[in-house]
Amino acid sequence: MKNVVFSIVAVLIALTGCKKQTKQEEVILAENPFVRHLYTADPSAHVWDDGRLYVYASHDIDPPRGCDLMDRYHVFSTDDMVNWTDHGEILNSGQVPWGRPEGGFMWAPDCAYRDGMYYYYFPHPSGTDWNHTWKVGVATSKQPAGDFVVQGYVEGLGDDTFAMIDPCVFIDDDGQAYFYYGGGARCAGARLKENMIELAEPLTFMEGLTDFHEATWVHKKDDVYYLSYSDNHPKEGNRMNYATSNSPLGPWKYQGIYMDPTGCDTNHGSIVEYKGQWYAFYHNKVLSGQGNLRSICVDKLYYNPDGTIQKVVQTGRSKE
Repeated sequence: MKNVVFSIVAVLIALTGCKKQTKQEEVILAENPFVRHLYTADPSAHVWDDGRLYVYASHDIDPPRGCDLMDRYHVFSTDDMVNWTDHGEILNSGQVPWGRPEGGFMWAPDCAYRDGMYYYYFPHPSGTDWNHTWKVGVATSKQPAGDFVVQGYVEGLGDDTFAMIDPCVFIDDDGQAYFYYGGGARCAGARLKENMIELAEPLTFMEGLTDFHEATWVHKKDDVYYLSYSDNHPKEGNRMNYATSNSPLGPWKYQGIYMDPTGCDTNHGSIVEYKGQWYAFYHNKVLSGQGNLRSICVDKLYYNPDGTIQKVVQTGRSKE
C-alpha cells in the first residue's frame, strides 16, 4: 500500500499559565484527533534513529461490532507533529500462524528497536476461547513501518494468560530490555533475553499500583522510571494513572492521575519526548460518538520540578 500523507489544520495551544512563552510551548500540533480517515486506538509512540516519531496503533473496524473485530494494524509517523504519514497496514490476524482461527482480537501493540531490527509486539488469542488463550506475538522487520513477519510469541509467560494483554517493551539506558503486560487487575514484568522474544527470568508482579486495569506503559526521565496505566472506571471513563520507581521492575510509588476520562469508557496511552517536548498520546470517540470507533490524539505533557506529572489538557476532548 502506498503511503498516505495527510495534513490537518494546525493549532497553537499554550498549556501553561506562564506569561512568557518558551520555545517548547510554541510547538504547533495537528488538530485532534490527528488521524481522521480511519478509526484507531491504543497509540504506542516511539522516536527512532531516523528522527521521526512513529505511532503504532490498533484499528477499530467500521461498521463496528465490538472489540472482537479489531484487526489490521497501521503505523503513522511525523517529523513536525503537524503532517502525519499513514504507512498503511503492517499486520493482520490472517498472518499469525498460531492465531485464533476466527481472527480479530488484534489489540493494543507496541514496538522496540535493537541492533537493526524492529520488534512488533501484539496480543492475540490462540484459540476460540479467546480470554483464556492470550499470547503476545512478535513480528520483526528491518524497517519501522512495513514488512513485518511473525516470528512466534513471547516465550516464558506461563499458563496463566487470562486477560493478560497490552504488551509494553522498555529498553533501559544500559541496553537491557524489559517486557510488561497486564489485565484483570494484574501487571507483570521481567527482563527480556537478547533475542527479544524470550523472558530472561520469571515474571514479577508489579507492587504499589493503585486500581490497575490495563494499558501498561513505561518510560524514564531524569533517572526515574514511570509506569503509567489505565484504571477501571468504565461508567465514568477510565483515567490514566502513573507510579514511579528507582527500578524498572519496582516496587512502585503511586503518584496519581495524569489524564481524566476522554469521553470513552476505555483509555490507553503512551508518553514520549520528541525534540525537547514531552507528549501524551491517547484515544477518544469525538469523531464517531461511539466507544468502539475510537481515534488517536496527542497533547503536550509537562512535569513539575519534583518530577510529578501535571494533568494533561485534552485539546481533543469530546464536548458531550
